[in-house]
Amino acid sequence: MAGKLAGQTVLVTGAGRGFGKAIALGLAAEGAAVTVTARSKDQLDATVAEVEGSGGRALAVTGDVTNREDVARVVAAAEKKFGPLTILVNNAGVTGPFGPVWVVDPDEWWAAQAVILRGTLLFMNAVMPGMVERHKGRVINVASLGGQWFTPYLSCYGVAKAGQIRLSEHATAEAKEHGVHVFAIEPGTVITDMAENTMASPDAQRWVPKMVQHLKSLKATGDPAKGLARCAEMCVELSSGCYDALAGRFLLPKDDFDKLLLEPPPKAGSATVPREPPRTH
Repeated sequence: MAGKLAGQTVLVTGAGRGFGKAIALGLAAEGAAVTVTARSKDQLDATVAEVEGSGGRALAVTGDVTNREDVARVVAAAEKKFGPLTILVNNAGVTGPFGPVWVVDPDEWWAAQAVILRGTLLFMNAVMPGMVERHKGRVINVASLGGQWFTPYLSCYGVAKAGQIRLSEHATAEAKEHGVHVFAIEPGTVITDMAENTMASPDAQRWVPKMVQHLKSLKATGDPAKGLARCAEMCVELSSGCYDALAGRFLLPKDDFDKLLLEPPPKAGSATVPREPPRTH
């Protein structure tokens, strides 16, 4: 399949549904060979079927992003099928638990950190050595504005996403001289299965009712397809190599990447400075 990503090999985590699925479909549509991973085989198989139905190439490999052996197995399967990975998209995530730090279950809180932050680190640790050796590669970490703005009763999500953004900055500084570029993006607010789970959560309804109401309003009036398409478009643009100068930046759906290229780069460590008003998520 011809396209701006022809010849690229991609791995997308959390790609059985929502943003991950949209990203995988978008990258495949531009010619990339895509490996998708998550825990649900049925959902992954559906993603692969859509890619192949459009003439693309895809592979489904189930795995737990928090398990180091699973991560190694997924990466090995992807590279055996399509060759060395050139693009990694860390999208797997969860919301919750919700509530004050003295109320949430510490084990549940820590397990969520493992999915969002440990999973991101494990895949970067597994994939980036090959990228560094080949002096070529891009990593896109799907973070969130929740990692920039302090929101009470969302400590788990906020801490994990803030960690993702900062990890992306560190990796950018460390890998840039090796030709590897790392980005963090805000995917946007879209009603996905994760959002549905949040709206249905009694803890979310109790502790973050404004966020729940915001999601319900969005569900009633918003168009999920538009938001998913923009997120996929961002990943295609960053994967193309045209915007490597923006590595280390926290990028938003509203950003015009061409205009950002003309702006002075932010000072080291400043990429986490918020650039728009707080939002309920």
